[in-house]
Amino acid sequence: MLPLLCMSLHAKESNGLAPEVTDLNAADVSYAKEKEIPDLKHPFISVAPKDRNDGILVGKLDASSETAIRLFAKEIFEGAHGEVDSLLIARNGELLFESYYRRGRANYPHYQMSITKSYTAMAIGRAIQLGYLTMDDLDKPVVDFLKELDRSKLVPGAEKITLAEAMNMRSGIRIDKELAKQLMKQPGQLKGQRQIQAYLEHSAPIPDTPREFKYQGSDPSMTMQVLNTVVPGSAQEFIKTELLGKMDITNYGWQDDVSGLPKSAAGSSMRSRDMLKWGLMVINQGKWNGVQLIPSEFIERATDRIHTNPQGTSYGYFWWRADVTVGDKTYDCKSGRGAGGQFILMLPEVDLIAVITSHNKGMGKLLTTAPARIIPGLIK
Repeated sequence: MLPLLCMSLHAKESNGLAPEVTDLNAADVSYAKEKEIPDLKHPFISVAPKDRNDGILVGKLDASSETAIRLFAKEIFEGAHGEVDSLLIARNGELLFESYYRRGRANYPHYQMSITKSYTAMAIGRAIQLGYLTMDDLDKPVVDFLKELDRSKLVPGAEKITLAEAMNMRSGIRIDKELAKQLMKQPGQLKGQRQIQAYLEHSAPIPDTPREFKYQGSDPSMTMQVLNTVVPGSAQEFIKTELLGKMDITNYGWQDDVSGLPKSAAGSSMRSRDMLKWGLMVINQGKWNGVQLIPSEFIERATDRIHTNPQGTSYGYFWWRADVTVGDKTYDCKSGRGAGGQFILMLPEVDLIAVITSHNKGMGKLLTTAPARIIPGLIK
């Protein structure tokens, strides 16, 4: 177990680096153990982040921006914006501001919740880039990829759910909550593709397209199962070597689902700087440090406004999109979001990315507050 008493409690160490958890190893990364990290006594705030040789270019805030962003950081530390643990800001491809509060540590992977879905979508994109899938395969039925399913037991319409519909939360799967609880009491019966067998066997009949949007765990689980069947080896190894490894993300956590595959609805843990890497890759149309990791066509579709709810918020392939109004101007914002207040906010028209980690009971208010405070501070 992580020796909690050895953790750095200082806001700024003598070498100027952000605070870290000492003696960290992969087994120490979990949602439960993260709760044991003591709050920093003082915030760590850098307007000229250090170059960590991690593939992230660094710069510094100019004097006109520094005052506004420091004021926002002060409010964060004082609790005015919830239980925020880190805030990073990048513009024009450079990290300009890095800050940690409370449980935030530069080297500790923060539990991600639903942004795990967004990462799962990018794994599908990586498989397309490497030729294990095609863009046309997105419109093929999920069951065509999963050869171990017993189709004779599936509910009517199950054979029509496409991979694209699953990634847009429109599978149409509807399972009684009590029945779902009973199924989860026998996790041994949900290993491998039997997890999807259970979804498609016990769902209400699947209606025809277009189906209603429903944010649920079955759809990303189907997506991960498809990934596992089309890539060499396992989904775990593919994600580790062909996606995370390509972005030099090595210090992370990713829990296993009952199926034995990586969790896809929630369950990953990423450092704040590594979250920024995801944002940089997406805002650069699938390129990381000049290398095309994900097809630009897939990035466009994954962050497109495929479904838009009555509130005006849109959903692509496990990525969100919404208009953000600041003053008299509206900005197009693409985002990965997770419960508790985990955000990767991307505003392509001003080449701005904000990464936020928190441990709120709900989403918190920074989804709208952060752009409203950051944009006026940086965009003159």
